[in-house]
Amino acid sequence: MSVATAPAKPSSASSAAPPQGDLGVIAKLLPYLWEYRGRVLLALGFLVAAKLTNIGVPVVMKGIVDGLSGPHAVLAVPVALLVAYGVLRLSSTLFNELRDVVFVKVSHRAMRRVALEVFHHLHALSLRFHLERQTGGLTREIERGTRGISTLLSFMVFSVLPTLLEMALVTGFLIVRFDVWFGVITVAAIILYVALTFAISEWRTQHRRTMNDMDSKANTRAVDSLLNYETVKYFGNEKWEADRYDDTLKRYERAAVTSETSLGLLNAAQAAVIALAVSLLMWRAADGIVVGKLTLGDLVMVNALLIQLYIPLNFLGVMYREMKQAFIDMEKMFKLLSENREVQDKPNAPAVKITGAAIAFENVDFSYDGRRQILQGVSFEVPAGHTVAVVGASGSGKSTLARLLFRFYDVQQGRITIDGQDLRDVTQASVRAAMGIVPQDTVLFNDTIYYNIAYGRPGSTREEIVAAAEVAHIREFIERQPDGWETTVGERGLKLSGGEKQRVSIARTMLKNPPILIFDEATSALDSKTEKSIQGELRQIARDRSALVIAHRLSTVVDADAILVMHDGRIIERGSFRDLMAQDGRFAEMWRLQQEEDRHRIVEASVL
Repeated sequence: MSVATAPAKPSSASSAAPPQGDLGVIAKLLPYLWEYRGRVLLALGFLVAAKLTNIGVPVVMKGIVDGLSGPHAVLAVPVALLVAYGVLRLSSTLFNELRDVVFVKVSHRAMRRVALEVFHHLHALSLRFHLERQTGGLTREIERGTRGISTLLSFMVFSVLPTLLEMALVTGFLIVRFDVWFGVITVAAIILYVALTFAISEWRTQHRRTMNDMDSKANTRAVDSLLNYETVKYFGNEKWEADRYDDTLKRYERAAVTSETSLGLLNAAQAAVIALAVSLLMWRAADGIVVGKLTLGDLVMVNALLIQLYIPLNFLGVMYREMKQAFIDMEKMFKLLSENREVQDKPNAPAVKITGAAIAFENVDFSYDGRRQILQGVSFEVPAGHTVAVVGASGSGKSTLARLLFRFYDVQQGRITIDGQDLRDVTQASVRAAMGIVPQDTVLFNDTIYYNIAYGRPGSTREEIVAAAEVAHIREFIERQPDGWETTVGERGLKLSGGEKQRVSIARTMLKNPPILIFDEATSALDSKTEKSIQGELRQIARDRSALVIAHRLSTVVDADAILVMHDGRIIERGSFRDLMAQDGRFAEMWRLQQEEDRHRIVEASVL
């Protein structure tokens, strides 16, 4: 039999290209804003109105000063202008607040939609991605990415666009109202200011990237260490873990200190440019007053316009830095959306149709990474309503059968069918809905026992959940707890023993009530008495269903309709218990070894 070479491990490339640079990030974000384009346009309208009224304030101030200082000053003129001044001041603030009120829903909805899409996409990625991911760093990337959306939109709408608009309005007004030199000085100062700000901020950004990387690594190490709290204690490695954590914190500290101290250089450069520009413009205005071309009101107006213009420019470095950081954070998050799903439904794939729930593996080859073959030419059937057991040494490929049956991966050669339907031709959701599994390593949600059992079929009645707990022989244990069904199980179920977790898992699967059952060492964590009791229940439950039993203890599969013996990814023996014992091959040898081990344990227990 020829074995096809497994393809290399999929890369992170995707059908949806990852964002390229800042413009790519903006392009990714725009569709999420398009839903509220009406609100965006209205917010921009309020923005323009706020800036126009803001520019009008110094103009009215000029009229007030000239009215009070002129030779024919009349009381009525300054009073009218003072009223206009107050109205404009109020209008500017009012329009800004209206802009904020209108736009706030846009930014928060965009955050929600992006975060939800990333969450959905992460659940759609293959098991390969999740086995290789680092949870702490991943959650930080999502958190910073969604926060980056809020930061970017807030600065764009509330700071950058208003500043750009105000710069254009002030420059144009100065040129029209006075002379071209006012505009030249203003524009030259702005260009120099922006160039210095961007150059220094860009240099500081590399340190910010280092800070982010170290922040993610520190969080990953902390989460990983705390999740493995017991292992750390077993080996007395608290100091080792603290030193690893501190190593990352030191690198974060160095990058943070460099980033923060360089802020002084940026502030000094910005202050020098602003001082020079204001001085030159005030000199031009004062010279105009001396020669009689300008009034005292013009000097006041120019000063007020420049103050209004340069105050937001003072925050340009902060805005640029925060926006640049937002782009970096969003780019990392959007890259998650470009991760290859690897296992995808075909377009318009139908749901699997269950008639008898017969399973078939047909000449299946599989490798996780292309370097080591896990399954080689595996073929077997689980007829409808039958129980087939798979046994073999660790690493022989037993648990891989369950992963392929749930289509966590696709096979490289051959096919797997349910009632004759190739798993690749039907939807993943319908395949998984038709199967229930009791895994060897049961992981529970950090919630109540009731929640974890109800997770098997959300929306089940309390009576159904209690009945499932009865089948799994865990109801009595639950009701003995001080909090009963509301007892929390802790992170990954660590508050429960291995046997208790396994019984919760059995109850959860029984509640799901699927036509296909998979037991992957389903009773390995139970004591002998409970195991025998539950084994009887499981046989009763599996009687009218198709069941695949992956087992290490051979005594638990003697009643199976067929037993498959695996070795190095191949099925080397198959048949009923009697047939395999009669063959006196690998299965018979394993049986004798386990019987001998059991006898030794009984003898040791009686001596103790």
